[in-house]
Formats: sequence, C-alpha cells, structure tokens
Amino acid sequence: MPVNLHVRNVDDEVARRLKARAAANGRSAEAEHRALLDQALGSADKVEWMARADALRKAIADRNGGPLSPGSEVLIREDRDTR
Repeated sequence: MPVNLHVRNVDDEVARRLKARAAANGRSAEAEHRALLDQALGSADKVEWMARADALRKAIADRNGGPLSPGSEVLIREDRDTR
C-alpha cells in the first residue's frame, strides 16, 4: 500500500536542485523524489549482498585453509617482479 511521505525544512538550494534534476530527467518533482528514494535504498541491497559475498568468501577460505586464489594485486606484483 503506498504511503505519503512529507519532508519538512528542506533547504531552498536542495529543493531547487531537485526540481532541476526532475526537469532534466523529464519527470515531475514527485516522480523524481520517488526515483531518488528507490536509487538510495537499492544501494543498501547491494551493500548487504556484498557483505554476504565477502562472508561466503571468508568461510570458503577458512574451510580450505586459505583463499581460493591470490588477489589480483598479488598476481600483478608477481608479474612485475619477473620483468
């Protein structure tokens, strides 16, 4: 069910930039606000996903006695050292 949100005491400059951004994207100010909220909250999902991926990598490395493969920085350093 949709919910109405009200934001008070928004700085004039922020409001101006929101309206300009909405116009540049061909949206109403309200649609732009929704898009910005969706974008900001979507990044939280990415952060959570990355944290779970890191935890899984660590669990696999712990079980196998070390990382599955050296990091790219190690491989690059080894390659540079052979030259």
